[in-house]
Amino acid sequence: MTEYSPGTELELAELISAAPGPFEICGRSSKRRLGRNAPCAHQLNLTKFSGITSYEPEELVLEAGAATALSDIQATLESQNQMLAFEPPDFSRVLGSNSSGSLAGLLNVGFSGPRRIKAGAVRDHILGVRGVSGRGEIFKAGARVVKNVTGYDMPKLMAGSFGSLAALTSVTFKVLPRPETEETLLVQGLNDHDAMQVMALAMQSSCEVSGAGHVPGVGTLLRLDGIASSVQSRRDSLARLLDRPCEILDQQASRQMWQSIRDCQVLRLSGDDVLWRISVPPMQGAATIERVRKYTPCTHYYDWAGGLIWLALPYANDGHANLVRNAVKEGHAFLFKAPDAVRAVVPVFHPQSPGVRSLSARIKQAFDPDAKLNPGRMYGVV
Repeated sequence: MTEYSPGTELELAELISAAPGPFEICGRSSKRRLGRNAPCAHQLNLTKFSGITSYEPEELVLEAGAATALSDIQATLESQNQMLAFEPPDFSRVLGSNSSGSLAGLLNVGFSGPRRIKAGAVRDHILGVRGVSGRGEIFKAGARVVKNVTGYDMPKLMAGSFGSLAALTSVTFKVLPRPETEETLLVQGLNDHDAMQVMALAMQSSCEVSGAGHVPGVGTLLRLDGIASSVQSRRDSLARLLDRPCEILDQQASRQMWQSIRDCQVLRLSGDDVLWRISVPPMQGAATIERVRKYTPCTHYYDWAGGLIWLALPYANDGHANLVRNAVKEGHAFLFKAPDAVRAVVPVFHPQSPGVRSLSARIKQAFDPDAKLNPGRMYGVV
């Protein structure tokens, strides 16, 4: 593999235009093992596009180079008591990486943490991008303010594209104030179905729950954050509403627990375990796991009030792909981690409907007609 490390957008555009490809887009390599194995002749190393270029705390806007380390972004925001509100996960330990990742890597995979149920997903916080398309054209999309758009909202198209549309050079995000404090109500002893009911009741209340998860063997967790007096009042209201014995996790214990849930650290994984990330309607989570358990033992937990399932299964040549996807009646299952032999034969992404597949192909054609950028990373064709 030939590695290129362009230092300017013009140099990057010339490289993409001149070479036939295909190119593997690479920043800090933290998420390189996500998606399909897709060997490429060339690698575009974008680490020179790093550093915060503009940060205006009073305007709640941050712009940085695409390969800027997420840890640097978070440290800067914390110094101003601000945050990326969608709570970006750090999968470095699960994926065996030395880096928590880059800003563009975060956008390209599109994964959000527990606060997604309150604050929205990655795509809801992206304001603008700069980059080079597979045509070798430099482009800029979006702006530093939120406004109405007509047609494709191009920055949002990058969310979850796995680098298959453009080599990004700069990203602009909306940021929000960091909560003053947080507490978590822990309800123990519930089975999966009862936990779904408790989480649904909490989410339908006026208590503004910012995290709702269920970890078998630990309990059902409901997080409240904000101003201390408000957190206390909402905590008492939620406890009365649930009418169950509750343990209260203070700020430190709460943050540690939700970081473990966010980063998939509550599962004890062996080297050969197959890990699936499954998104379903929240009330279907328990039934989905029941269908899997009919055929194989598993370990699991729920985030997003039951809408996100992390499922670990023992090694199988096919990764239990048919079993898992047949169990998901509505939603999608993503093969998050598996040995290379499994990833080589199992479709990593959930099959697309004909309409979505057609739309995805048209978008890929518009940005990268010659399939130069990360071809095959997602569905093997585009």
